Amino acid sequence: MWFHEIESPVEPARLFKASMVDWHNIGPKVMPEIITSVALVSGDGTAGSIRQINFTSAMPYTYMKDRLDFIDHEQLECKSTLVEGGDLGKKLETASFHFKFVPAAGNGCVVKVEATCKAIPGAASEKDAAEAKESVTALIKAAEAHLLANPAAYA
Repeated sequence: MWFHEIESPVEPARLFKASMVDWHNIGPKVMPEIITSVALVSGDGTAGSIRQINFTSAMPYTYMKDRLDFIDHEQLECKSTLVEGGDLGKKLETASFHFKFVPAAGNGCVVKVEATCKAIPGAASEKDAAEAKESVTALIKAAEAHLLANPAAYA
């Protein structure tokens, strides 16, 4: 298990909508060097939906599928579970992520991330957790940059 916090000057609701709710549309636009496409495999973006994220050769795997377990648009939080691809079966037995977007003192927000991962014995390392935190930060910062450049987006 690991925890991570990312500070952002963007309002929590806008950042939540862009980086969590509409990631299947915005992800490939804001991270084209990493993400080739994101598609809803099943569902409509509500709890139970599964999306597939396809990666460029910059990543060590070609895709991953995650299931949206829980989403609360009022409390600005969601939880997802990795169901296929990525490091699942290679380094991880299970992995789930809980995101909560809370207002920061003054302006902006803090994105609180809690990852619950069960590593395959001897396969995962502290370096993997650090890389996962970097990836989550990159995702949030890419959405943030898009929102700062487009003040009317997701308003």
